[in-house]
Formats: sequence, C-alpha cells, structure tokens
Amino acid sequence: MSDPIAPLQDLLNYCREEQETAQRQLSELQVSIRQTSVDVERLAQRSLHLTNQIKQMESRQESIPTAEIVETYQSALEVQKRLWVMRGQLEKLQSLEAYLRRYLETLNHIQAMLAQMQEAASASQRSAESGLIVRLFEAQEQERQRLVRQLHDGPAQALTNLVLQAEICERLFQRDPERAKQELAAMKSAVVETFQRMREFLFDIRPMSLDDLGLVPTLRRYVETLREKVKFSIELQVSGEEHRLAAYQEAALFRIVQELLTNVRLHAQAAQATVRLVFQPHGVRLEVEDNGVGFDVEEALANAPRRKTIGLISIRQWVEMLGGQLSIVSAPGKGTQVAVFLPS
Repeated sequence: MSDPIAPLQDLLNYCREEQETAQRQLSELQVSIRQTSVDVERLAQRSLHLTNQIKQMESRQESIPTAEIVETYQSALEVQKRLWVMRGQLEKLQSLEAYLRRYLETLNHIQAMLAQMQEAASASQRSAESGLIVRLFEAQEQERQRLVRQLHDGPAQALTNLVLQAEICERLFQRDPERAKQELAAMKSAVVETFQRMREFLFDIRPMSLDDLGLVPTLRRYVETLREKVKFSIELQVSGEEHRLAAYQEAALFRIVQELLTNVRLHAQAAQATVRLVFQPHGVRLEVEDNGVGFDVEEALANAPRRKTIGLISIRQWVEMLGGQLSIVSAPGKGTQVAVFLPS
C-alpha cells in the first residue's frame, strides 16, 4: 500500500516556500513604505513652506514682480499635485502590506492544519480522532469566512474548495488510504493554483514590476494575463521612444488601463479591445478603444455619482489632477474610445 502521508509533506514544504517568498515581499514592501512616507513628509513640508511664502507675497504683492508670484503659485500647485499622488500611493502600499500580513496568517493556518492532519495520519491510518476532525472543520470554516471578507470574489472561492478537500482527505485516512493519497495529490494541484490566483490578486492591487521595470513591461504582463480570462481579444500597441515616466504617472496610467479594460469586460460586449501607448516629445498619450455596444457619454457621467462607481468620473479626476487631458468618444452601437494625455 502506498504511503498517503507523502503528499501532505509536499504540501507542507510548498507552503513553507510560499511563506518565505511572501515574507520577503513584505520586507521589500515595508522598505518602499518607509521611503514613500519620507517623500510624503518632505512634500508636505515643502507645500507648507510655499503656502506661507504665498501669504507673505499677498501682503506685499505691489512690491513683488508678477512673474515671481506666478512662479510661486505654479510651484505650490505642482507640489500639491505630487503630494496628493504620493499620499494615494502610500495608502495603496499600506493596504497591500495589510493584505500580505493576512496572507502570511493564512499560510500559517494552512500549515497548522496540514501538520495536524499529518500527525493524526501518522498515529493511525485506521482510527481518526473525532475531536481533531471537529477542530479542523471549525478552523477551516473560520478561515473561509475571513478570506471571503478580505478577498470577496477573488481567491476566496478557491480557498473554500481547499477547505472541503481537506475535510474529505481527513475522513478518508481511516477507511481508504489509497484514495486519500489521490485526493491529497489533487489538493496539492489546487493549492498551487490558488497561490497563483493570490499572486494575480496582489498584482492587481500593486504590481511590484511597476516600480522595478516600469509601465510598458507591467502593461504587457497585465494584458497577457487578462487575455486568458476574457472572451474578447486584446492588443497592446506601444510606439514612440519608450522611456520611464514619473512613478505617479506610471501608476495613474496603469490604473486607468485597469479601469477601462474592466469596463470593457463588464459592460461593452466587445469582440476586440486595443490599448495604445504613444510616447511623445512632450508627454505620453494613452488610448483604450473597443468595438462594443457603446454608451451615451453625457448620461454615463451624469449618473456615475449616483451609482457610486469609480469609473469615468475618477479617471477624469485623476487626469485633471495630473494636468492632463481626457477625451471620451462613444455612442450607442458605435464602440468606445477613451484617450488620455499626460504632459512630461
């Protein structure tokens, strides 16, 4: 009779490796948070200094050249824009840090459950302790509920399936070890798939490649991943002299692409979507176009606040805060083209 314990040990080893990777990602993320916090504090102090300087100018504006006043106002506005973006980035990083901490807790719970199963199976493959089954089920059920609240419709469903598979394996130890081994092998495959989904979830929250590699490689990876999930085709076109943008610009453009392609997936009923990124001498132009059902632009913008969705209203606010331009061209039955230009 083959040993049904080996797949349990394999799963345990895999969880430990995944835990080491997640811990390393958390450490790197905490470094980014500290650096971003320093940048935010520096910009806040700079903004306060410029605000005080403007107040002093206003009290004696007749003796100060107009050009100097205009330059100071422009500097203050630019610092406030950057401060707003950096604070938003800091909030996203802190949210991701909280998620990684919960992810590590999840791995700890899974390892604890696997260790309990391994201990019970080693003690006796013919007599499982009913108390252990109850505790295992309760722990798995609590874990499922917490993940549902945290991840909603993402990897949580896959983790729920793992809970059920673990319960089946536990009950099979006492009457059919061979089948238990098969179930554990299937469970191992499911765990690997679930971890991959979690990585994708982390990528959606804050792709680390955006900081390391830049906008274009991150968009390529995102589009390639999305192609496997949607029914319409997606094409990414990059032209011009490719170069790195400011971190807040790259983050904003990536979020805009995410939001627009989500709209295409949920509402457009399109067969084709195209993302164009054009590097120009004085800025970058982003276009997302689809051949879907289209919509009335004025009506959609007017109804967006009532629906409390992110959508086009937030995209417009992002672009305006970054000093860019937004164009939305659509009509019922004629597809949609959204164009964004951000100055360099």
